[in-house]
Amino acid sequence: MENELVALETEGWHALSIGPAKATAFYSTVLAREPVMVLTGGLRLTNRDRILESMGGPPWSAFEIIEPREDYLGNDVGVLTYKVRADREGTPYTALLSSVYAKEDGEWKLALHQHTPY
Repeated sequence: MENELVALETEGWHALSIGPAKATAFYSTVLAREPVMVLTGGLRLTNRDRILESMGGPPWSAFEIIEPREDYLGNDVGVLTYKVRADREGTPYTALLSSVYAKEDGEWKLALHQHTPY
C-alpha cells in the first residue's frame, strides 16, 4: 500500500497541469461516488458533477508535493497529507493538503480533499 496515495495524488496534479479535459477525465475515474472538496475561499463542493465541472480552470504550470505522509485507517481507508508549492499563470500557491481515499469496488477513490493555504 505504501506510496499508492502519493502516486494517485501526483497523477491528479499532472492531469490538472495539462488542462481541463485531462483533469476531468482523470477525476471522473478517481472521485468517489459521494466526494467532498473543501477549497480556498470558503468553497465546499459536495456534488460529484459540480466537482468535475470545477476542473475547467487554467492549468497549473508547476507543482511540488512536499513531505507527503500516508496513514491508513484499515485496509479500505487511507489519508494523505502534504504541503504543495505550485504556480498558476505566474501566481505562486502554497497550501497544506489532505486527501482521504476509500476503496470502492476494490479501487482507491478520492472521498475528501481539502486545501489550507499558508
